[in-house]
Amino acid sequence: MSYVSWRVFQGTLVRTSPEVWARACSEETNEEQLAMWHYGLAWAEQHGANIEDTQAGKMNDGPCVKDVHIVNDGLNLYGQYFDFGQKRAVIVIPGRCESLMYSYFFSEPFEKAGFNVLVIDIRAHGISDGKYDHVGVGEHRDVIEWGKLLHDSYGNEEIWIMGICMGANTGVLSLIEPDCPDYFKGLVSEGMYISFKENFKQHMIYDHHPTFPIVNMVMALVKKHTGTDVDTIRPIDLIDRVKVPVLFIAGKNDFYSKAECTKMLYEKCGGVRKDMVWFSEGNHSHLRFANMEEYDKAIFDFTNK
Repeated sequence: MSYVSWRVFQGTLVRTSPEVWARACSEETNEEQLAMWHYGLAWAEQHGANIEDTQAGKMNDGPCVKDVHIVNDGLNLYGQYFDFGQKRAVIVIPGRCESLMYSYFFSEPFEKAGFNVLVIDIRAHGISDGKYDHVGVGEHRDVIEWGKLLHDSYGNEEIWIMGICMGANTGVLSLIEPDCPDYFKGLVSEGMYISFKENFKQHMIYDHHPTFPIVNMVMALVKKHTGTDVDTIRPIDLIDRVKVPVLFIAGKNDFYSKAECTKMLYEKCGGVRKDMVWFSEGNHSHLRFANMEEYDKAIFDFTNK
């Protein structure tokens, strides 16, 4: 079982080569994922991004789009900033395995809602440095540094976070960090899970793999190699400490982030304002693809109250 657990850990949470978690579509055989990918590329091209240069890690610098860079915890981290002349910005945090190019698809509703947009390669993804996925710990400090860049260098007066799946977990950790600046003003989440361990278990079930004792052993490897104790960073235990407005976007048939778990998160959330929008159609992280008009309107309405 130790060998199996190590293989699962290596295959899901370790970047073993530059081709892993690169700036490419993560599931080219999934028709919906591929359609989302191409829709996002078209949005980025419309605003001046050179897709070929972006995939190659070359710099874009146009009237609307700029490649940006920070160093945090000794890691070089990269992003793309779309400046629409607004006074607020959103940082889009993708889920596991995804680069900033995946986040293009989730950027359009925020452009419509009156935001500038920053998409980022999280640690060990795209062209950013790193070997491991730290399951939000460390990545959350990076988000705060990205927010400081948006505020101090680009004049954004308020910062929001859009987190998809693990990105939502990262957003929660960012917002409860003691040194999180008060210009971080809100969180929009899709597919937030109650704990990474539970979410990981659901992935194993979906792929018809045994869960015991593999899941526990993989979590032990996460702690050993990244320092992240997944039992201490469960969103269900932390969401009450989030005091900014929070929008939960959820799928009634989400296999990985169960509907009953989303209800638990919503009920415990400590945000000064909170809302939950349900969609009957759409898979995990694909809700916008199945409900584009309603999805975008939900973000517009919530962020413009």
